[in-house]
Amino acid sequence: MYLSKLAIRNFRKLQNVVIDLASDISIFVGANNSGKTSVGHALQLFTGNSRFNIYDFSAELWPDIVAFGEGAEGACLPTMEVDVWFEIGPDDVHRVIDLLPSLAWEGTLVGMRIAYLPSDAAATHARYAEVRHRVLDAVAKGEDGTPVFDPSPRNLREFLRDRLHDEYELRYFVLDPARFDANMVSEDGYDPVPLSGRDRSGREILNDLLYIDFLNAQRHLSDSPGGSRAEDLSRVLSRFYGRNLEQKGEDTEALRALAASEVSLNEHLERVFEPTLKSLARLGYPGVSNPRMMIRSALDPAQLMSGRDGAVVHYALGTDDGNPNPPTLPDRYNGLGFKNLIFMVVELLDLHAQWLAIEENRPPIHLIFIEEPEAHLHAQLQQAFIRKVMDILALKGEDRTHYTSQVVVTTHSTHILYERGFRPIRYFRRSRAQNLPTSEVLNLSVFYENTDPDIRSFLERYLKLAHCDLFFADGAVLVEGNVERLLLPQMIANAAPRLQSTYLTILEIGGAFGYRFKTLIDFLGLTTLIITDLDSVFGPLEQNGDEAAEPAAALAAGAEDMDEDEGEGEGVPMAAEKPGKACIAGHPRAGTSNQTLLQWLPKCGTVAALWEATAEQKIQARTNDSDALVRVAYQCRTDVTWGRDTLALAGRTLEEAFALENLEWCQDKDRRSLQLRIAKADEKSLITLAERIHKRVQAQSFSKTDFALALLAEDPNSWSVPTYIVEGLSWLEAEIAPREEAVHEEAPAAAGDEAAA
Repeated sequence: MYLSKLAIRNFRKLQNVVIDLASDISIFVGANNSGKTSVGHALQLFTGNSRFNIYDFSAELWPDIVAFGEGAEGACLPTMEVDVWFEIGPDDVHRVIDLLPSLAWEGTLVGMRIAYLPSDAAATHARYAEVRHRVLDAVAKGEDGTPVFDPSPRNLREFLRDRLHDEYELRYFVLDPARFDANMVSEDGYDPVPLSGRDRSGREILNDLLYIDFLNAQRHLSDSPGGSRAEDLSRVLSRFYGRNLEQKGEDTEALRALAASEVSLNEHLERVFEPTLKSLARLGYPGVSNPRMMIRSALDPAQLMSGRDGAVVHYALGTDDGNPNPPTLPDRYNGLGFKNLIFMVVELLDLHAQWLAIEENRPPIHLIFIEEPEAHLHAQLQQAFIRKVMDILALKGEDRTHYTSQVVVTTHSTHILYERGFRPIRYFRRSRAQNLPTSEVLNLSVFYENTDPDIRSFLERYLKLAHCDLFFADGAVLVEGNVERLLLPQMIANAAPRLQSTYLTILEIGGAFGYRFKTLIDFLGLTTLIITDLDSVFGPLEQNGDEAAEPAAALAAGAEDMDEDEGEGEGVPMAAEKPGKACIAGHPRAGTSNQTLLQWLPKCGTVAALWEATAEQKIQARTNDSDALVRVAYQCRTDVTWGRDTLALAGRTLEEAFALENLEWCQDKDRRSLQLRIAKADEKSLITLAERIHKRVQAQSFSKTDFALALLAEDPNSWSVPTYIVEGLSWLEAEIAPREEAVHEEAPAAAGDEAAA
């Protein structure tokens, strides 16, 4: 039996979402402020472990509350709801007998709805009206009889801000899965049956099935004594010892140890903590060159394990040579990362042991929310933690048959995604449908099952290699290669500086494989700019077998034109016009070998067609709010001037385009490190110079990475970003970067409003 689905409505950003949970581990990812942590908060509130706040209602419902207070026709007070769905087996039916909707029920799914709704909406309105009338009467009036100011509560929302718990209550209902579709959307007009008139309350039924714990993000870990967390590691271990491990009062050996010597007591502590230390070893601690953790006592029986009379967690230096008293350091002398790792492992073991310690009516499902476990952990440690966390919580014996441990991890770590792949990911996407903040949740296991296996395998391998952070970005830029990836941050600073204030991910994908990202980009609905190369190649021969009537001018340059530092292979005639072989972009019979341009956008096969493509053809527009918005940018013709010549030219690659649009600058002798300078350039025509630059970039001796690094060493204000990149970045800036004047014009949000958002 396990928690299969959660449907949350009208709670903060989660206006209407359905979240599928895996039977073992689910990973919540998404941009900041997308609602990941709100899922855990919702379960805390709806299981009765905390109090609701008026700002827990989705922001778009606030006007409804105000309208009801003003007596608007048709207005009503909103509700918040959580539907909890359990997947059960034949042996679990007796546990969920109260949730069976009818004797005709069949299947493996049972559900409960917990609703937070008004106790009596009419009485709430009457009490608000009375309070409002009283405060208005108490306010001084002006000469015209109107109050000199508008006192609080000015509307029903302000009234409920301090009285919500008195006016609202939790109610529980049985859900019939037969009345829901595959997306867990109920039939129109469906009213679930209230969970009332039973021996147990709805809250008791839920708590008998589901036991929830939370391991919050470790935000306050510090090396300094003054800034250390409220509970240091020693105190955490002390609590763990007191709750779960063999107590000294129940251990005769420990009693003798207390009476005899500190050595015996330390042996006792080492013995009872041995399973905990073994669990840490699964995660690679201590590993290479890290000190071993030891549990030591200060030998104060009255305050054993309190940590107040000396640190009880020590780290032994040197190898384990059997010495019972090696040199040690107190726990505060270990690094933050390992402190956090040890803390999380001990806390998880503590939470797990507390659940296992329930002797009567232990809930069959233990759900643990782990928030951002990556704090202070380096990449390999993050991967080790997420790889082994289920082993730490593994059940043994008969418990494996009748009980389930489930984990939900919220994270911003690409390394955790690297370790787990697509299937456990639940992607929280902020909606663009309206100005009010809402989110939707996508199940990446659906993407996994519905995607072509070859493309899926490619994407998963790429994620492992590149630590893809698509799941945390506001927008993405897919670039051709290493040069674009290195140069794009500076190009953004030059051409679209507002993008520097956005959460942007830059992925190096190559023109040959970029189209394979289409399915993932479309599924995520991510705003994306593709910066790719024209990749012009000779097209097929004419049908009569003859060569094209107009070959490119000056295909071969004499050896005398070679620069003194040109590589071998330049200054010789270009190869014959073999179909599919690289050619200058302006060749009249040029096609493209770029699969992104052929299969994604704008789906054109010839350079002429690519140059004629309209702005609309270069954009994959949205049909629905959740669709991806994608634009492609590639080299197009721009006016290039050299001496008295001006021609409309385009480069085949970024390097060629850059050279053409910064022609005079690149040909300066001080720019030799860029590898784009042509010997005796001032004696050559523009078309000849363009062809020589093309040959130079295509030569095996040309290093694209060296070009990028040399360019980064130059003054960024001295060169121009190629036009096609400027146009693409400007489009992306307009889509995802707020206008500066709009930011300044926005009034600051109230503290409560910000919390609700």
